[in-house]
Formats: sequence, structure tokens, C-alpha cells
Amino acid sequence: MSKAVVVFSGGQDSTTCLIQALEQYDEVHGITFDYGQRHSQEIEVAKDLGKRLGLASHKVLDVTMLNELAISALTRDDIPVSNTLMDNGLPNTFVPGRNILFLTLAGIFAYQLGAEAVITGVCETDYSGYPDCRNDFVKAMASALVQGMDIELELVTPLMWLNKAETWALADKYNCLALVRDETLTCYNNILGSGCGTCPACLLRQTGLDDYLSNKTQVQFDLAAKTA
Repeated sequence: MSKAVVVFSGGQDSTTCLIQALEQYDEVHGITFDYGQRHSQEIEVAKDLGKRLGLASHKVLDVTMLNELAISALTRDDIPVSNTLMDNGLPNTFVPGRNILFLTLAGIFAYQLGAEAVITGVCETDYSGYPDCRNDFVKAMASALVQGMDIELELVTPLMWLNKAETWALADKYNCLALVRDETLTCYNNILGSGCGTCPACLLRQTGLDDYLSNKTQVQFDLAAKTA
């Protein structure tokens, strides 16, 4: 029996990855992290979607110690989310160490379950400027987990080379575009579905959806070519 763990936030990308994983693996488990994030409603969204989509199990971990260490617009209510890069060239929504911690804990969960893969929705093509969404980072983390736990484990990144329009096409491929559009939470300001419309996450999401709906046939063709 093939098993996978999905790092699941309840947002567009991780929900799309979960939908695909349910088609590709016999048993899919979810892991969600509470790090005191600004968009905390995503945890409840993830719980609800996990039940509805049929996760074998869903673990929600308290990792609020990350909030104490990582200063970011996503961990501090008094730091407004900005569309302008900081002096170091990163968005002020970058949470240092977040994906290092998440993938480490997801790897431990996979070890206990005997799962062969940890799936995460990070993406380099359309990434938001976060260094821990790059392919080189994922490869390094995969190597560390395999060596550190002496197991065979793959870090799977279905969205790594997709742009946001192609991510929408992937959800549509599994007949879940409406679910992802209306019932996931990507917005940094905690608004379900289409969100606030002004934060960086909402702008990226909506631009991708508009691109997909305007050029559906071409985007589907491009997705097929990338995933063949």
C-alpha cells in the first residue's frame, strides 16, 4: 500500500496537492502546523477540507515556538503585510525557518507511518520570493531527512515548475476548481475564497485564475507537457 503525507495548510496550493495525492496514493495523511500565524483561520479550513476529502488521518501540530523566534508580517499583527520587498530583498511575509521546520516534522510523521513520500506545495516558478520554496532547498532537505533517519523518503513538489495558472489547471483536471476557488484560504488577511484582493497572496492567486480562464486550452496543454 502506497502512503503519503501532505503538508496541508488549507490554501490553494496545498489543497491542490492533496487532491492530486488522493488520486495517486492508496493512503494519504495530512499534517497542518499552528505557528500562531496571522491567517489562523486556515487551520480550521484545513480540518474541514481534510474530513471532506477523505484523509486517512490529519495531525495538527502546535509549533508556536516558531512565532517566538521568527519575526514576520505573518507572525506579528503589528507588522502590516506589504507588497514592497524589504532591504534584504525578501517579502516581509517570509517566515525564516518555516519550511525547514515543517518538512522536518512531516518527515518524522512519515517515518512513523511508513510513508514513502512527503508532498509539499512549494513552487519556484511562481514563488513569492521565499528562499525555502526553491528546488535546491527541497533537494537539500530531502537528502538531510534520508541521511538523518536512514529511510527511503521522497519530498514531492507537484507545483515546483508550474505557474499559478497551471496550478489552477491542475485543480480543474481533478474537477475541483470550484472547491479550490471558493473554499480554500490563501489570503494573508484571513478571508476565505477570493480573499481581500490586495495582499500579495491574493494578487498572485487571482492573476493566475484570470490567466487560466482566459487561456484555458493553452494552459491545459502547457500543464500536460510539464506533467507528462
